[in-house]
Amino acid sequence: MGLKTYEPTSPGRRFMSGATFEELTRITPEKSLVVRLKKKAGRNSRGIITVRHRGGGSKRKLRLIDFKRDKVNVPGKVASVEYDPNRSVRIALIHYADGEKRYILAPLGIKAGDIIQAGADVEIKLGNALPLESIPVGTLVHNVEFEPGKGGKLVHSAGTSAQIINKEGKYVVLKLPSGELRKFHHRCWGTVGQLGNVDHENIKLGKAGRSRWLGRRPSVRGSAMTPRDHPHGGGEGRAPRGMPPKTPWGKPALGAKTRRRRKTSGRMILKRRKQDVTIA
Repeated sequence: MGLKTYEPTSPGRRFMSGATFEELTRITPEKSLVVRLKKKAGRNSRGIITVRHRGGGSKRKLRLIDFKRDKVNVPGKVASVEYDPNRSVRIALIHYADGEKRYILAPLGIKAGDIIQAGADVEIKLGNALPLESIPVGTLVHNVEFEPGKGGKLVHSAGTSAQIINKEGKYVVLKLPSGELRKFHHRCWGTVGQLGNVDHENIKLGKAGRSRWLGRRPSVRGSAMTPRDHPHGGGEGRAPRGMPPKTPWGKPALGAKTRRRRKTSGRMILKRRKQDVTIA
């Protein structure tokens, strides 16, 4: 995957960049693996906005992704590499030997015609899915399970990967993309390889309208609001906060701990992200 730039025909085009899509081999998705995606604009089932700054955007259809990789010991052939508007990474269409078709997240370097497989004793090869206990130390993996059999929950973004650092009894230590060291049960599954589309993080949108196409609405500073709308609002001219930073609802922001105090929340973490403190 590469990046392309544009002629500066307008201020928005001057620093804009986008993907070249040279790795794609098919434009239209597989109809049997596509469902209608209704927009919610950040609202829950009661119509309450629970995620702000969402709404509008281009129409999308949801591609059904196989995160469980439960087609054990059934070889599959990569039929195509496709674009998915719902995620940053590309997806690969797999035709299995029994006739079934599924989408998976496309690892870096995978191409049409490659053979992949899932199983406890399959080859350590790009795109193959195995239990973490069967993958050698130092291997890069993605689509990692939190709990055995629940499907991959971690490492889904473009260009990301987790690395197997150590094996301790029935646990396997992984270094996650955030830098966190965490223990996983040895029967959790992962897929070999780093995810593709690594240049995604270097794309420059260039103009506000391109964010609107993605369904992102503007975010207004609290200091630009009135006191009734935000704790930071009010005052003549540019006023200091006069308080620790707060959310629009008066809760602490920028560094306040949000993790619930549960016994299971952090007992698997050996080293927290962006910290040098080791957890005993």
